[in-house]
Amino acid sequence: MADLHLTNVPDALHERLRQHTIERNCTMSAAVLDAIERELARREWSKHLATRPTTDFGIEVASLITEVRTSRDA
Repeated sequence: MADLHLTNVPDALHERLRQHTIERNCTMSAAVLDAIERELARREWSKHLATRPTTDFGIEVASLITEVRTSRDA
């Protein structure tokens, strides 16, 4: 397994990470690895989504959402 060392981490970010690890009861390494994995997965999903064809509903999505909410709340 490879090592990764971070330098020049801003104090505010380090403190946020420290608080996060306390809340999750995990190590800094585990929290950073989890964040990196989630970000890479998010980027891969975004790339995948960008390759999918668009769908034309014949109506603007905002109007469709408003229509559904209105009918649901009635």
